[in-house]
Amino acid sequence: MAPYESDDSTTGDEADDMHAGRRKATRYVVPVAVVGLAAATIGLVPAFAGSGDPDLPEVSAQQLIEKIAASDVQQLSGTVKISTDLGLPDLGGLENSLGGAAAGGRGGSGSSADPSSKLLELASGTHTLRVASDGEDKQKLSLLDKAAEYSVIHNGDEVWAYDSASNEVYHTDEAASGSADSSGKGSGDGPKDRSKDLPATPKDLAEEALKAADGTTSVTVDGTAQVAGRDAYKLLIKPKQSGSTVGAISVAVDAKTGLPLKFTLTPASGGAAVVDAGFTEVSFSKPAASTFDFEPPKGAKVTEGDEPAARDHADKGGKSGKGLPGGTEGPGEEFQGLNVIGEGWNSIARFDTGGEGLPTQEAGGDAGRFLESLGDQVSGRFGSGTVFSTRLVNALITDDGKVYAGAVTKDALVKAANEAK
Repeated sequence: MAPYESDDSTTGDEADDMHAGRRKATRYVVPVAVVGLAAATIGLVPAFAGSGDPDLPEVSAQQLIEKIAASDVQQLSGTVKISTDLGLPDLGGLENSLGGAAAGGRGGSGSSADPSSKLLELASGTHTLRVASDGEDKQKLSLLDKAAEYSVIHNGDEVWAYDSASNEVYHTDEAASGSADSSGKGSGDGPKDRSKDLPATPKDLAEEALKAADGTTSVTVDGTAQVAGRDAYKLLIKPKQSGSTVGAISVAVDAKTGLPLKFTLTPASGGAAVVDAGFTEVSFSKPAASTFDFEPPKGAKVTEGDEPAARDHADKGGKSGKGLPGGTEGPGEEFQGLNVIGEGWNSIARFDTGGEGLPTQEAGGDAGRFLESLGDQVSGRFGSGTVFSTRLVNALITDDGKVYAGAVTKDALVKAANEAK
């Protein structure tokens, strides 16, 4: 939760960074990929706030974005409610098992307290988070459950994560591993604070949505609102292009501090928001120093992030461990020929798995039937394949192992596959 870094103009170099950002977007697990792919391109359309409650001075969209960029909130504490509704099928808890397995398979520590194993929990349902920050070196995020609590605490060079349900602790020492850069974020080959890869607060989500700008998007000020007792402006972001599954993104921006207080992403298909994250309580007073103190509870299993087991996956392949949390390579390194088709909201990531497509009912038996039941069979000049759909991100996996994914419609994916032949 470091101060927002200004990036509100687009130069040639920044345009290159923007395209690089799109390629990186496919690295992350939903909902991180959702925001990275869906809102990677934003143009600035001047507009003014009209009448609303509360009554605030008029401001243009450009001025409001500059206000967000200039926001320098160092100290805060509060409660965030985040709801995610991607329309994923009910797998009877299987998604949690897959998430844990994926974390281990990607070089994770195997500990239930490892932040990378918690990413998928925010991909569905409604969750309550408690957050606190006191500068760049002290942050705490707690995921509250009915009978348990999971917390990640960053205090100086140390990062602790604790899962009360399993009584497990995950610990990394950024100074010892040499994995912290000047911003306090992990870099290089060692472990890093994996919680920083998870955009869980409205500010994090808004930053992802405002990383780049071009002419494919309309950005206006859509009146005012009150969020967590604070006066706020509403920034409305909408694609100009057809074919995107994104309807609109609304960001409530604190009128005094410029801090995003609420982030809502609605799909083009209508209905409930896909992602809705907002403060229900917030204070800008300095949190108590004890907020960031942590000692492993008696009897807790402690896993050190820089132990060999935590880097086993990266070491086996002779990889440096760079890329995703836990030494994981993104699709650009792991798959063949990653590239981005199209621009703006219609960007589609294309890569080759290097193998065959999904198992068919005939070849895959029960597994093949299960996978096919989750998707729609499609065909075209490219051949045939299966489209897996959520309310926002869709992916086409062809029978010859090509993958097309983006916040676009099924028809857009099939068209892209046909044109790639």
